[in-house]
Amino acid sequence: MSNQPTWKRIRERLELKLPVRVVCKETPDFEWTEVTRLNNVTPFGCGFNLKRPTEKGRVVHMTIPMPRQLRVFDHAEDQYRVWALVRYAKPSLPPDKKNVIFEVGVAFIGKRPPASYALEPWRRYDIASTSFQAMSAPEEIKPIPSSDQRIHTRHNIPVDMKVEVIDEKGSVGDSEQTVTENICRRGAALFTTLQIPIGRFIQLTSAQYGITLFAAVRARSTGADGIPRIHVEFIDKEWPL
Repeated sequence: MSNQPTWKRIRERLELKLPVRVVCKETPDFEWTEVTRLNNVTPFGCGFNLKRPTEKGRVVHMTIPMPRQLRVFDHAEDQYRVWALVRYAKPSLPPDKKNVIFEVGVAFIGKRPPASYALEPWRRYDIASTSFQAMSAPEEIKPIPSSDQRIHTRHNIPVDMKVEVIDEKGSVGDSEQTVTENICRRGAALFTTLQIPIGRFIQLTSAQYGITLFAAVRARSTGADGIPRIHVEFIDKEWPL
């Protein structure tokens, strides 16, 4: 009988279809909760599906009835409450091809969120060390600068766009028909009268191009013409310029 350590084995993904409660705070005043099931899990992270959008770098809070041998802390608690960093979020069409779902993978980061989370929950983070493991030192989680350099040229093209704000239930709330001020493959600036805070996820649909996609609001501004704008980044696909 071998006494070889189970380190490699414990890092393998286990297909445990456990229920999980996911909480995402998009702004200090807005959060949503979704109950789903895990697709797989390790002591360092897990995979699951969501009916609403999220993106790589966001921090979420999870509650899981995790087997105690897979936990790093709270072994005596009924539920494992852990903060996690979204490492990927890929859109996928289910068999009915009606509503997009997001296949999400997260890395567990510990019992507490990053220090800046309370005031800026929309901040995105990355792992600073290639040797990162779950529950490592907080300095290994670094924020992604909000002023990312644009790598795609913006085109001053007025594209028709329906803006739909996704509410806490995952349904469409406020909506508005508008046009873009400029657009590129990865993002756009849109004229809007809707009060959409930085950090919120929205759905954009263009009848002109026959496309629907999701975006995150990165900034707000008002031009010299006095018209407010939102500056968004597409999170599930590129615009077909």
